[in-house]
Amino acid sequence: YILLKNAAKPVYLRICLEGINVHPEIMVPQVTTAQELKRVKESVDSIQKEIESSQNIKLKFQFGTMIEVVRACMRAGHLAEVAEFFSFGTNDLTQASFSFSREDAENKFLPLYNESGILQDNPFEVLDVKGVGQLMSMTVEWGRKTRAGMKIGICGEQGGHPASIRFCHHIDLDYVSCSAPRVPIARLAAAQAKLLEDKYSR
Repeated sequence: YILLKNAAKPVYLRICLEGINVHPEIMVPQVTTAQELKRVKESVDSIQKEIESSQNIKLKFQFGTMIEVVRACMRAGHLAEVAEFFSFGTNDLTQASFSFSREDAENKFLPLYNESGILQDNPFEVLDVKGVGQLMSMTVEWGRKTRAGMKIGICGEQGGHPASIRFCHHIDLDYVSCSAPRVPIARLAAAQAKLLEDKYSR
């Protein structure tokens, strides 16, 4: 919506008018219901028609949502009726799943939990595959049951951790998004996950 309506609009229109091949995406965060996503989609569609008519161009982009709320995971099949792609916002989804904020946890009790073995890893650095991961797995299954071949990825600090990437490969995610310093590690971990998959399939 911001891409079409506000600051990025002139840049995007200039790129389209110059014939440059781009593939933008509009991703709506913190969605809890399909009705909410439909409301935003209606606004986007209206703006798209307005721009296409006034500029005599055809806008091509994908419309999707960031999965950051537990309820969104449970309603993934319905969200996929509107969204063309999902991206897991694992930082917020982890906070929602554990019911504590990252700032409070890391500054107070989380180090003690890790030291005492209550939690094996910091769930804000390493994906909690037993909890958050199960929500993700269900979301992938239900989303693609509605929209076959749906592109689904992960966006969060955990996306750059090797063990997290292996799990993402296991549940058939299409991509990971992480900070630039973590990209080499992420690429190596993705390659290793693929090699291990081939090894165990023989």
